Amino acid sequence: MKVLFATGNIGKYHEAKQILARYGIEVERVDLDYPELQSDSLEEIAAYGARYCAESLGQPVIVEDSGLFIEALNGFPGPYSAYVFDTIGNEGILKLLEGEENRKAEFISVVGYCEPGGRPVTFTGEIRGRIAEEPRGEEGFGYDPIFIPEGEDSTFAELGVEEKCKISHRTKALERFAEWYKNNVAGR
Repeated sequence: MKVLFATGNIGKYHEAKQILARYGIEVERVDLDYPELQSDSLEEIAAYGARYCAESLGQPVIVEDSGLFIEALNGFPGPYSAYVFDTIGNEGILKLLEGEENRKAEFISVVGYCEPGGRPVTFTGEIRGRIAEEPRGEEGFGYDPIFIPEGEDSTFAELGVEEKCKISHRTKALERFAEWYKNNVAGR
């Protein structure tokens, strides 16, 4: 079984490849630059992206959109996480949280799947945690150096990709997709 993953993010691709391999699903990356719907809903963004890519490629495809939701910042950066990261980075997020005791946060990932002419299906995964006081760790990408998952003392970047892929928000969303895919699409 093989699925196309439309993403320009190599880190996401490697994680998806590792996670979906457990289900016997091979992942092929397609670097398709598609317009991102401006919405407060990750589900809407992923569904739109999946439909757009499926129609553009003429093949079934998955996309993934994720966001970091920080409680003390009223859920910011949320669905705008990629833009915020590119603009102010981890240092900017830490600056916004300076002096803040409440560092609770949640990472949410939504995988969208669509076939050409079909309706998109979305799969959500989440993980609670907190924002570190400073960036820590060398592995991963994006907010990994500042996100500490619940039950851990290490950031995602300190845990490393293999450990992260056992517990992450993206893992949960991709596992939900994989189960659905095997039961509803594979073998058709």
